[in-house]
Amino acid sequence: MALKATIFKADLSISDMTRNYYHDHSVTLARHPSETDERMMVRLLAFALHARDALLFGDKIGNADEPDLWQRDLTGAIDLWIEVGQPDEKDVRKACGRARHVFVYPYGGHAPTVWWNRVKGTLEKLANLSVICLPADASQALAKLVQRTMKLQCTIQDGQAWLTDGSGTVHIEFTTLRDAGR
Repeated sequence: MALKATIFKADLSISDMTRNYYHDHSVTLARHPSETDERMMVRLLAFALHARDALLFGDKIGNADEPDLWQRDLTGAIDLWIEVGQPDEKDVRKACGRARHVFVYPYGGHAPTVWWNRVKGTLEKLANLSVICLPADASQALAKLVQRTMKLQCTIQDGQAWLTDGSGTVHIEFTTLRDAGR
């Protein structure tokens, strides 16, 4: 018998001073048994960083052709493709061929640096790719905010984000490894 995903609910209030985006979202997250709290919260943070009404979580379980998050335009073309972690170089190139903008959010200690040094020779040539790294202590602190039902506030400004649940706040200062000039 296959293990089922665990469902998490988040009421997320976003104040993005960079994009002048101020909105509340009720988000449902399905965490596969093989996914960690840390990865799930990085997915939620990526949602907050790019939040729009049409931004959706992908169904990666059993479907490798979908991203962690994505948005299609009114014609059905993929406008935004977001991956969390250290995806395979081939998958990133494929995503860049399918989507107008691709973002990768590597996290987890020294692993993002090792991954980027291995793939940057090829991926730096992709004009629509941005790679934004999260510090290890921040992604680990995000995992400590996890509850089955969460009320979170996210403030974004000048390459930084603050995510709070009212009792604790996580400060994230991003490191841009590759900017598509967006």
